[in-house]
Amino acid sequence: MLTRAAARPQTRPQTRTQTRTQTRTPARAAAQAAARIDAQTPAHRDRAIDGLRALALLAVPVGHWMLGGFTLDSAGALHNASPLSAFGFFAPVSWVLQMLGVFFLVGGYASVLSYRRRTGTAGDWLRGRLARLGRPVLGVTAVWAALIPVLYALGVPGDTVRTATTLVIQPLWFVGVYAAVTALTPYCVRAARRFGAASAAPLLGAVAVVDVLRYGPYAEAMPSWLSALNILPGWLFAYQLGVAWGERRLGRRAAAVLLLGGAALFAALLLVFGYPASMVGVPGAARTNSHPPSLLVLALAAAQSGAAILLRDRIAGLLRRPALWAPVVVVNLSAMTVLCWHQTAMLAAAVPAASFLGAVPGLTTPPETAGWIVARLAWLPLFAALLVLIGRRTRAFEAPWHGAGRGRRVVAGLLAAFFAVFALGLA
Repeated sequence: MLTRAAARPQTRPQTRTQTRTQTRTPARAAAQAAARIDAQTPAHRDRAIDGLRALALLAVPVGHWMLGGFTLDSAGALHNASPLSAFGFFAPVSWVLQMLGVFFLVGGYASVLSYRRRTGTAGDWLRGRLARLGRPVLGVTAVWAALIPVLYALGVPGDTVRTATTLVIQPLWFVGVYAAVTALTPYCVRAARRFGAASAAPLLGAVAVVDVLRYGPYAEAMPSWLSALNILPGWLFAYQLGVAWGERRLGRRAAAVLLLGGAALFAALLLVFGYPASMVGVPGAARTNSHPPSLLVLALAAAQSGAAILLRDRIAGLLRRPALWAPVVVVNLSAMTVLCWHQTAMLAAAVPAASFLGAVPGLTTPPETAGWIVARLAWLPLFAALLVLIGRRTRAFEAPWHGAGRGRRVVAGLLAAFFAVFALGLA
């Protein structure tokens, strides 16, 4: 007869290695990876600046994915559409997602630090900065130039191809403007050292004058190109504030003035002077705030900049947590990849859907109902996943092209030129 002890199943004690293997869940692996990233971060790293940059950067794809949609014509071709045409209440959403003011603010701050640390001439520093901006743009445009004949060969409608190239080139204007602003960094530094935060005031005044001319009583007599005069001062405004911040000439008191003054000006322009409520263009609207920037954009940038400066210490404290800091590092390391390829990620879902499935709620159906909003929110995780997959292959464009010979660079340049001509409707 078996005793009670003998009847019990005999089990071998687990070793420490087995226990660790069994308890290594995805959540634990992510926590360990975050801890490693946190441990490898230099103590002098300004986490608040990186956090603000990541936040402003992520607002770009989310904004384009939520505030842009498609319609299908009778031939199954995709055309751009906007939910802002049907939903006026979406305009305040654009106030939150339009964070280019913060991006330029942080860009000016970071440029000052980089400019101080340069080992060569100012020209060498500028060439390095412009190369970092140009490589990813050259990469995405060259790849899309090669894709155009492939899409036609697969039977994708020509209007769909045109729509796709328009969306791809849409965010790239920002890179050109940012490059021009970056080139002015030495002059911005001198102005900030002499006048502090007040060095941004003439830029605000210049945009105000142009707005009065193009929207005031003599608007009909003004030439159509007048609005283009706002492009450089409009986007240089927040960058100059960032330079002053980096030069320690913009403190908390001035930040509070920016926050309150910007908010007051924003409200006055909306309620008294009749500026459009949306921060992005609305199809069919007579006026737009963003292309080129109006005074409303600068008012929002001032308020956002003031808030960012006042919240800097709190943001830095939050980002001491490895779980919050690790995603910020990943986003910053892939900043240009996110900017250049996020529209491609959405198109990677929409173009096949239009070709094989037709009308898909929230993807290829008109953005005209509340159901579209709910469905589009459900599509966002797929867009993000596709961006991650595409980014794993294309992030190499951000690194120096040491392995690319002169011939390959010339071919990439020619392909990029062809894509620009095609996307701009010149061919």
